[in-house]
Order: sequence, then structure tokens, then C-alpha cells
Amino acid sequence: MIAIDVFIIILLFTLFAFSHTLLASNKTKIALAEKLGVKIAFYRLFYNLSSLLFFIVFYAAAPKPNVIVYDLQFPFDIITFALQVLSLIGLVWATRPIVLKEFFGTAQIERYLHGEYKVEDLDERQTLRIEGAFKFVRHPIYLFSILFLGLRPTMSLFYFIMFICSVVYFYIGSIYEERKLVEKFGDEYIEYQKNIPRLIPFAKSYLRKPVSKIDSGSSPE
Repeated sequence: MIAIDVFIIILLFTLFAFSHTLLASNKTKIALAEKLGVKIAFYRLFYNLSSLLFFIVFYAAAPKPNVIVYDLQFPFDIITFALQVLSLIGLVWATRPIVLKEFFGTAQIERYLHGEYKVEDLDERQTLRIEGAFKFVRHPIYLFSILFLGLRPTMSLFYFIMFICSVVYFYIGSIYEERKLVEKFGDEYIEYQKNIPRLIPFAKSYLRKPVSKIDSGSSPE
């Protein structure tokens, strides 16, 4: 019975991840931009809200077996919780170079209402800002999210499966995301890939193989 629950959790997460990736793909955005024109400015907000809705449905529908993988005792529970708080602080630090209004989709709507939106921006205006946490890893938000999700004093089976699925999804997502970034920023981003590791700070060079221009066709995020 537990094996069936685990299978259903993975299946539901995969469906959520697929829908999230499909909606984030450049192919989807370009197709919509051809039909909607500058009204594509509303897409980012729609994407965020729909992703949140899909996740709520996934979480509500997923089975939650009453199994505890581990339950740390004092003082390890306090140490783990403190590290989790630090990872949350790191997550906030990682978002500093990001224009949050652009990320959430409200800046796009403001530009649309002022008649300043450009269709070629698709759902967001991207700039390459290598500062803060981005000087240590190319995907610090993924890194600190993984740490925050994994550093739990008590780990249930449902949460453990969710954590493993999230780590896999973050890593695969970073690959597709970088293909789009190479397509947009070219040699500047390729050089960034060569010098900064993907997810593990100070990782050796053989762990950070860059995505070449040849591989950077319009792929999903």
C-alpha cells in the first residue's frame, strides 16, 4: 500500500512539473504572443497563479502515508532547524538581484497599461545581473530552496518523496532554463557558465559543463 502511495505522489508531482514546464516554455509563449500581441503582458501573472493553483490541487490530491522517515532528537533537531532558518535567509539574499515586480508579473501589466509593452519581451524583461549569490552559483534560488526543503528536524515519507522530486526537478529545470539564457545572452552567459558552478558552490570545473549555443534551441524551461 505504501508503494502505491509513493507511486501516486511521484505521478502527481510529475504531472504538476510537466504542466509547469510546458507553460514556461518559449514555444508556448511565442505561440501565445503571435495570437495575443502585447496582451502577452498578462501571461506572467497568469502563469504564477495557475502554477500555485495546480500545486494546491496536487498537494490536496496526493496521498500522505503515516510514515516517519526520521525524527531528530535534541540537540540535532535544534541544529537542523537553525540551518533551515539560515537557508531561508540565503533564499531571501538570492532574490535580491531579481526585480520582484517583473518576477510576479505586475511590472508587465504596468507597462501594458502605459502602452510601453514590447511583444519581444514575451512574459518578462530579462537582464543578466551577476551579483550577490549569483557570484557563487548560477542558480542560488534553487540551491537555497533545496536546503530549506531538506533541512527538517522531522521528515515524513510524503515530504521526503516531495523533496527528492523537487531536487530532480530543480536540476532538470536549471538545464532548460540555461538553454534559454544562452539563446538570449550568448557568449556572455556561456562565459558565466564556465566560471561559476551550477548548484554547488566552489565545485570543480568538471562539474559545470556549459550549455553550448548548438544546444540552445527554443526548449521548455
